[in-house]
Amino acid sequence: VQLQAYGGGLVQAGGYLRLSCAASVRNLVMGWFRQAPGKEREFVAAVRWTAGSINYADSVKGRFTISRDNAKNTVSLQMNNLKPEDTAVYYCAATSYYSGTSVNDFNYWGQGTQVTVSS
Repeated sequence: VQLQAYGGGLVQAGGYLRLSCAASVRNLVMGWFRQAPGKEREFVAAVRWTAGSINYADSVKGRFTISRDNAKNTVSLQMNNLKPEDTAVYYCAATSYYSGTSVNDFNYWGQGTQVTVSS
């Protein structure tokens, strides 16, 4: 399974960015994690094959929206009202079966993409 993530960049606080990730395999649980300097990688959002099954970290609820296009095998993360604490490397992740939202619950990882939010 290959995951190709793109998007990210530099934005001012209160701004928005959109991340996207393309998977080489269908029917995966797909999600996003992030890792800030000196911190552990943490869960951001995930969406199962049935798009009604979505999970968000409390820190991004109401600001981030995850969505998927099953026909294209892509998942996107719309990030609104960004805060400096959202600054991190964001990773696209996937797994065949949903078992949770920890790093260990996801088997496949894309390359990270940097998101920097200036104050």
